[in-house]
Amino acid sequence: MQKEAPCLDTFQLDKMERSFRNWASESSREDVCLSRRRILLIFLLIRYTGAKLNEVLTLNPFHDIDFKKHIALFGKRGEAGGRSPREVQIPVTLCEELKTALDEPTFREYLANMFQVDPGHVRRKFYERASSCGFPPASGAPDLIRKSRAIELMQSNMPLPVVQKMLGHSSLNVTASYVAFSDDDMQQVAKYFIEKESHRKTSARNSFLGKISSIMRGDIQAAVGMTTIGGDVVTTVITNDSLARLGLKKGSLITAEVKAPWVILQRSDKEPESTAENRFLGTIVRINKGEITTEYVVRIADGTELCSVVTTGSARQMDLQENDQVWVTFNSFSVVLHID
Repeated sequence: MQKEAPCLDTFQLDKMERSFRNWASESSREDVCLSRRRILLIFLLIRYTGAKLNEVLTLNPFHDIDFKKHIALFGKRGEAGGRSPREVQIPVTLCEELKTALDEPTFREYLANMFQVDPGHVRRKFYERASSCGFPPASGAPDLIRKSRAIELMQSNMPLPVVQKMLGHSSLNVTASYVAFSDDDMQQVAKYFIEKESHRKTSARNSFLGKISSIMRGDIQAAVGMTTIGGDVVTTVITNDSLARLGLKKGSLITAEVKAPWVILQRSDKEPESTAENRFLGTIVRINKGEITTEYVVRIADGTELCSVVTTGSARQMDLQENDQVWVTFNSFSVVLHID
């Protein structure tokens, strides 16, 4: 059996995008430029939405893209299988590029047949661009670009159920807590991570997004519990003033962030007895050793990656290795809440 080509990382995907853009503009013939520009847009839609090739080729860009909400609608009502259409968040920059293209009279006229191109022709162009970048041709296959996008989103800590919903997986790997999140909630989560991917506004490495499930108000401070889409509970303690200022209430979508130096790792066969209210079991997936500090990246059950930074002296004493199971702990006073 032939081995499948490896997925591309973000750097490689960006290199392919640059290759497509250069290729789309380098011909002096108008008809060739129009044809190549359509292939470029097909690539961009797969690269940033994770849609299947056939979904993009049947997309009607004049009716199936909401340029105000930055959403593409894949799948039509009444299609075989009876599956509902799927709304997928599009990055703002891509949405603007699509709108600019569709507003140009020449290109708009050229798209009279929309994206209805021979799939074999599209695949050949994808293979050619991959080769031009020095990658194995098969790594440019539309299905591999789709898988690469899924991995890219998970590495940005988008919850696995949201990635699965965005890609249209029929069987979602979710816990019972998923029923508490509506389709609108899931769309908001996807929008948050895609916009965060573009802007990178925060230096905090560890980010959870979920719904407030409990609020216990005291005389000065309040304990707030947040349930993530993966089913984990993150607790924090904030002042009553902050609770009122942020307008927090049960059911609100909220982001919780924890800086890496506040995250403690413990190796234990059972959940550690600790005053840290937040405890998650995970597996070490990366270790970056420095002269002064060492960084550990731990992946927990729902695919979220959490980062811990310790002194290199402490790292030598712990002697942790990649693939070791560890408990990730941090106390409720280390958690900062954000509303977007």
